Amino acid sequence: MKCASLHRLASLGVVLALVGPLSAQAGDGHDHGDAPAAPSANGPQRQPDGSVFLPKPAQRQLGVRTMVAAEAELPRSVELNGKVLMDPNAGGKVQPLNAGRIEPGPRGLPNPGQVVRKGEVLAFVTPSTAPIERSNQSAQLAELRAAKSLADKRVARLKELADTVPRKDIEAAESEAASLAERMSAVGGGLATREALVAPVSGVIASAHVVAGQVVDARELLFEIIDPSRLRIEALAFEPSLAANVGNATLAVGDQRVPLEYLGAARSLREQALPLGFRAQGEALNSLAVGQPVRVFVQTKQKLKGIAVPVASLMKNPANQTVVWVKTAPERFEPRSITTEALDGVNVAVTSGLKAGDRIATQGATLINQVR
Repeated sequence: MKCASLHRLASLGVVLALVGPLSAQAGDGHDHGDAPAAPSANGPQRQPDGSVFLPKPAQRQLGVRTMVAAEAELPRSVELNGKVLMDPNAGGKVQPLNAGRIEPGPRGLPNPGQVVRKGEVLAFVTPSTAPIERSNQSAQLAELRAAKSLADKRVARLKELADTVPRKDIEAAESEAASLAERMSAVGGGLATREALVAPVSGVIASAHVVAGQVVDARELLFEIIDPSRLRIEALAFEPSLAANVGNATLAVGDQRVPLEYLGAARSLREQALPLGFRAQGEALNSLAVGQPVRVFVQTKQKLKGIAVPVASLMKNPANQTVVWVKTAPERFEPRSITTEALDGVNVAVTSGLKAGDRIATQGATLINQVR
C-alpha cells in the first residue's frame, strides 16, 4: 500500500510540472505585451505639431543647407511660354536648286550632331533631266564638236597662208574656234555636272533628311545647321501692353539662369498673343533644341516687396499648400505656408508667410519634407 501511494504522488508531481509553466504569470514590470518597440528619440522624426526634429549628424548626412531671408524690392515678373528658334545670323538651311539624286560628300553624308565648317561640302545632287532633254543636249554637243573641228582646220590653213591672208581673217577664225570650245565646255558641263551642297555657316547639324540615292526636289529642306550657343527665343504675351514694359528677361535652363536680350515685339497677333523676340547666348544653351518649349521670365518695371527664395526650397504639405521649412532651433525645422510670385525661374518672390531673418532650408528640403 505504501508503494502504491508513493507511485500516485510521483505521477501527480509530473502532471503538475507539465501544466505549471502554461499558467505561469510574469511579475510586475516584466509584462512586455504585444506593443511594438518604441522608436529611438535620437533619430529624425515628425513632432505632433508638424515640425521635424532633425539631429545635427542627420543634417550633415542629408546635406541640409539654409539661408537667411532678406526682404528687398524685387521686380514684378511675368512667366511666358516660349519656344527655341534658330538664330538667322548663326544658323542656316541647305536646299538644292535643282531636282536630282543625292550622292555622299567627301566625308559621307553628315549625321545630326556633327560639327561642320562654313563652305564644307555636305553632299552632291546629280541633276535629273528628261531623256528628250538629254538627247537634245547630246545632239547639240555633237554639232559643236563638228563645227569646232572645221574651225580648227580653217585656222591651220589660214596660218599657212599668213603671208597672203590679212591678219584680221586669222584672228576672226581663232576667235570662232575659241567660242566653239567654250560652248562645248558649257554644254558638256551641263550633262555631267553635279550641284555641291555646302554648309552656309559653321555649327552643328540640327537635322538631316537625306540618304544616299534619294531623289529630292528643288528647294526641299535637306539639312539644318545651328550654333548651339546662339539661339533665338520667342515668347507669346497675351497682354500686348507688356511689350512696352519689358525689363530684364531670363531663361531657366535647369538650375541656371540665361540672360536674354530683348529684340522687340511683332506687330501682328499669333494665336491671339503678341510674339516677343529675345536673343540668347551661353554654354548653358547646349542642352536646348530648336522647337523645344521653354519658360521665359520677363521682369517688368514695377516693383514689389518680397523675399527671394530658391525654387528648390518650395514644398507641398498634405493640404497641397506651398510651404518652406524654417529652422527655428539648431535641430528643429518648422513648415511655413507662403504665397509666391514668379521672379526669374531659379528664384521666386515670397510675398507673405516669411519675415526677414528666418533661416530657410535651401538644400535637403525635400528630405526634410519626407520625415515621418
